[in-house]
Amino acid sequence: MKLYLLRHGETEYSQRGAYCGALDSELTEQGQQMAQAFAAAYQSLSWADIYVSPMKRAIATAQPLCDALGQPMIIRDGLREIAYGDWEDQEQETVRQHYAQDYLRWLAEPAWNAPTGGETALQVASRAMPIITAIEASHKTGNVLVVAHKATLRIIICSLLGIDIGRYRDRIDAPAGSVSTINFDIHGPMLETLGDRHYLPEALRLRAGT
Repeated sequence: MKLYLLRHGETEYSQRGAYCGALDSELTEQGQQMAQAFAAAYQSLSWADIYVSPMKRAIATAQPLCDALGQPMIIRDGLREIAYGDWEDQEQETVRQHYAQDYLRWLAEPAWNAPTGGETALQVASRAMPIITAIEASHKTGNVLVVAHKATLRIIICSLLGIDIGRYRDRIDAPAGSVSTINFDIHGPMLETLGDRHYLPEALRLRAGT
C-alpha cells in the first residue's frame, strides 16, 4: 500500500504565517488553484480510498480530485488540525510576546506542552494514528490519499517513521499543497517523498506557504 499525505492548499493564515488550527478557514484563490493542480496531476492514479479532515480547507483541497474521479471522500474527525487555543489567528511574534512561558515550553517540547488552551502533539497522535492504523489494516495494496494539515501530517509522519513526535516541528516540513508519500511493505513504512510540490505550476510553488 502506498500512502499519499497531502497538505491542504494555501489559506489566508498559511500565507501570513498565523496560527490556524481549530479555525475553519477557506482556501485562497491560489489555494483553490493548488487543489485543481493536484487533481489534474494525480487523477490518472487508481485510488483505493480518499480520507479527509472535516475542515473546510481540507475538503476543498480534496474536492476537485473526488469530482474528477466520481469518488466520495471519507471524512475522519481525527485528521483535523492541532488546536492552537488562545493562539488562534495570532502571528508568531504576538504569541511570543503575550504567551512567553507557554511559547518557550511549546518550542522546547511540543509533544507534552500545548499552545495555551490547545493540544499537545501526543493528543493529536492519539486521534490521528488510529485512523492510519485502520487504513493499513484495510488496504494491503493500492494507493490511499489522506488530506489533512501541517502539524497533523508531520506528527503522522514522525509516528510512522519512529521519529520522536516532540521533534515534528524540527525534522519534518510540509508546505501548503505539498505531498509526502510512504510505502508500506514487509519491512514497514518507508518514506519515499517528503513535502513535494513539483506538480504545481512555478508561480504556485514560489508561494512558500507556512
